[in-house]
Amino acid sequence: MRLALVLIFTGSLAAPAGAADFRTLAGHGGPVMSAEIGPDGVYALTGSFDNSVGYWDLTSESVVWLEGHRAAVKTVMFLDKTTAASGGDDFAVRIWDLSSGQLKRTLSGHQGQVAGLALSPDGRRLASASWDGSIGIWDLDGDAHLSLTGHGGVVNDVAFAPDGRLFSASADGTIRVWDIEERAEVRRLVNHGFGVNKLVLHEGWLAYGAVDGGTRVIEADTGEEIADLTAGRRPILSLALSPDGSELSVGDGEGYVMSVATDGWRISGDFKAAGKGPVWALSYSADGISLLGGGIDDFAVIWPVAADLDAPVMGNTPRGFLADPDSLTNGERQYRRKCSICHSLEDDGVRRAGPTLSGIMGRDAGAVEGYVYSDTVANLGFAWSADTIDQLFDIGPDDYIPGSKMPQQRITRPEDRQDLIDFLRNNT
Repeated sequence: MRLALVLIFTGSLAAPAGAADFRTLAGHGGPVMSAEIGPDGVYALTGSFDNSVGYWDLTSESVVWLEGHRAAVKTVMFLDKTTAASGGDDFAVRIWDLSSGQLKRTLSGHQGQVAGLALSPDGRRLASASWDGSIGIWDLDGDAHLSLTGHGGVVNDVAFAPDGRLFSASADGTIRVWDIEERAEVRRLVNHGFGVNKLVLHEGWLAYGAVDGGTRVIEADTGEEIADLTAGRRPILSLALSPDGSELSVGDGEGYVMSVATDGWRISGDFKAAGKGPVWALSYSADGISLLGGGIDDFAVIWPVAADLDAPVMGNTPRGFLADPDSLTNGERQYRRKCSICHSLEDDGVRRAGPTLSGIMGRDAGAVEGYVYSDTVANLGFAWSADTIDQLFDIGPDDYIPGSKMPQQRITRPEDRQDLIDFLRNNT
């Protein structure tokens, strides 16, 4: 059911996410990359590879789709009860009016994907971490914008301290502290050696997760190590802190979620949450009893943290792009690798990052009703054929249709392109 919040085990839909809940938030058409339950526990946000943000009412079966991104949504957050922000692969930060479901504002200026967001303590400024190597600082009450630079790699995450200092994590292996008023780096707090992906800052301590699986807690002022929570699984892709600060959960690329009691930094749980694929998103319910997680599935899952779960709750859905290549023809293998994450072969009505390929041969480019195309594709003026598909993958979308939503990818061998074309001709 496309627009529904589905109850799959126990618990009532008449209450916010909490101890009795085990739910699936279904309706996305791609992996869930980011998720957050609001502070009141009634609403949640999910961001997906399908370019959409889902705004979920956890007391009913309703979801509002926030549409406007032109590529995968990598980060979402509530700014207040009626406003949310999101960022993604289209280099943009978008601000949403949740009461109407409409886009309020687009913050443009980054030249790389937006991977993380943070709201200043006074609620006036939004910080954005970008893969262009910069940190954007946006005035939410006006048009002021500044860019902080200095990292030697992409910036993956940002976090504000109560005093207004900003912490940033980068693929250059460092965590840096910034004075926004002075537009200057205050200090280099961590030199981890491997890229740092995620940050959580709370009452004088900072937890971070890195590409090499390193998960550590340090003093936020001095960088002195408090605890090493490294479990040997890599990379660390998500961190979440319970609302009362008593528990930290860590999601990694191997599908595990480890929970840690912050009083003494004791491991309170370690669970294989995803059968296949990573745990990209984690967020606690308002009462701290449940977790909302997202990964390679087209849905997010809420599960009780303390439940005695004996099987993964995510990553159990068969995905075509994970199929054994030896079991496929070469044409289907090319489709699974290059197309299936964004497109379907059937007109099934499921939201995805790209339009259906059903009937593509001879169809005018930009002609699928209901799909929001980039201006470039909408005005191409040609039909898809063996020749145009061959050219698309020969030189790549960036050169063949610059400005489209398609990620840059090529199929260099002519025989592979022909096998893909034959597969599409026979299956669409």
